[in-house]
Amino acid sequence: MKTDTGLTEGDLHGAVVRLSDCIQLMQAGLVHANPTPENLGHPVSDVLMYDPLDEWTSVDDRIILAVGLTCGSVDFDQLLHRASNSDAAAVIVKAHGTPMDQLRSAAVRHSLAVLVAPDNVDWTRLVALARASVMGAAADSVSGVRLGDLYAFANAAASITNGAASIVDPLGRVLGYSTLPGQPVDELRRVTTLSLQEIQPPAFDTDFKIVYSSSRAVLIPAADEEMARLALAVRASGELLGSIWIIDPGEEKREAALDALDRMAPLAGLHMLHARSASDFGERRNGDLIRTLMDDPEHASFAAAQLGLDAANGLAVAAFSIVRPETGSLESVREIQRLLHLVTTVCNIQFNTSHSALIDSVVYALLPCEVTAPRAAHRRVVQEIAAYASTITSYPLIAAVGGIAPRVEDLPDSRSEALQTLEYLLRQQAAAPPSSRGQSPAAGLFEDYRVPLSLLKIGAFIAENGLADVDDITKIQVHDAEQQTDYVETLRAYLASNGSISAMAERLHVHNNTVRYRVSRLAKDFNLDLDDPQKRLWLWLRLTTMDLAPQAKPALTR
Repeated sequence: MKTDTGLTEGDLHGAVVRLSDCIQLMQAGLVHANPTPENLGHPVSDVLMYDPLDEWTSVDDRIILAVGLTCGSVDFDQLLHRASNSDAAAVIVKAHGTPMDQLRSAAVRHSLAVLVAPDNVDWTRLVALARASVMGAAADSVSGVRLGDLYAFANAAASITNGAASIVDPLGRVLGYSTLPGQPVDELRRVTTLSLQEIQPPAFDTDFKIVYSSSRAVLIPAADEEMARLALAVRASGELLGSIWIIDPGEEKREAALDALDRMAPLAGLHMLHARSASDFGERRNGDLIRTLMDDPEHASFAAAQLGLDAANGLAVAAFSIVRPETGSLESVREIQRLLHLVTTVCNIQFNTSHSALIDSVVYALLPCEVTAPRAAHRRVVQEIAAYASTITSYPLIAAVGGIAPRVEDLPDSRSEALQTLEYLLRQQAAAPPSSRGQSPAAGLFEDYRVPLSLLKIGAFIAENGLADVDDITKIQVHDAEQQTDYVETLRAYLASNGSISAMAERLHVHNNTVRYRVSRLAKDFNLDLDDPQKRLWLWLRLTTMDLAPQAKPALTR
């Protein structure tokens, strides 16, 4: 058995938490297979994850999560038998097609509450919600506040602590703030609530670091013309969800406010988890609508209307990706989520709106063109996001903006241009010397790289139509491979130097006579007329498109 909360009776302040309280606070779509007054009133003290291979320990009053088990299996039946005999509060399981009658029968047979979770629910999120619900039910309640409404919660916190309250996420976004009249605020509070963003990212702010390093509410002394603050880091399962900041109510009320903040922590975590769940739903909906805009021109106008998108002046698609050696790890998933939040925040600040989504490991943003110089604004946004990238990842960030789409139906073209540019910049990063690779983010507009991207299309046309199968370059490559010669390099130097013997000699670090000999042998052995401008153009195109072409397809998914 694995204990996931580490709760103690002292943490619960003597409160009795009932199963019905936890179910109500979780709001996770759970279906109670066999509700009775007795099992709904069962006390709850902890949350456990069950592993049939672990040694069985006491589970009195625990909610047990049956991860990976299905009704009817030997392990699930054994769990119900053990849980019932040990007076567990409930078992949570996913049905995976099992009829509710069968689950109800198993629950009644063992006289145990069985809660059925939706098949698509994330176990990690469910564990966090269950844990926060147990702690939240034990904490002092904040009546009348809908779970996840962080503005209402901030008002309640401000009322209890007698100081204006703000709720901030780990990236510095203000998720909610109090609006009670008469409470004093300073200029910092005014600025951050107007922009919904901290002035300095928490990763670089000394005050935030002090708060995050403490397990209890702390006093942050006044600095310059700012007022002192009380602050508390909010966590669930060890994960930092954000922090609550209260304008110091004064020495006489300070200790009571600090104590109230500490007691409020579990409920704050529960509210922030529910707010994030609602945000996740919104992100998924945005992702679906933005995917429709970029993939399905026929339904683009409908998706734009659903998003409330103003495309009268045109839009451009921006694409962002983090260059990691592996993309399937938990940390890589967290980093790409942080990138999505960073893009959303910067776009909100720059354009007072944001339409962004994570689609297939790439973060997309729809950039408006309402300003007089839209491309300058687009360049500024991607460069700003790239500059902040070091706060969310130690790996390089690639950012690119496609051309302006005058209509929403033209957004697929802008997305294609953004991805072409993104892939090109990714190859440039990969080809850079290891010592300089990733030292600075790569960010730009499609038109910045129009020439090499157009040449890449020419190279693709040559390859797709078999135009390179038996031409002079192919013959020279075969000869170099078989005879260990370097005619391709000689020809590349000749074309790059416009036929200048001295420039070739300097480039190849050989004598002028050696260059003349190599060029004459090249022309004679392969019957090349290097004085023919069309022949030179073809040879240059072939070598240039070969140099630009990727050796391996970048790991960016459309």
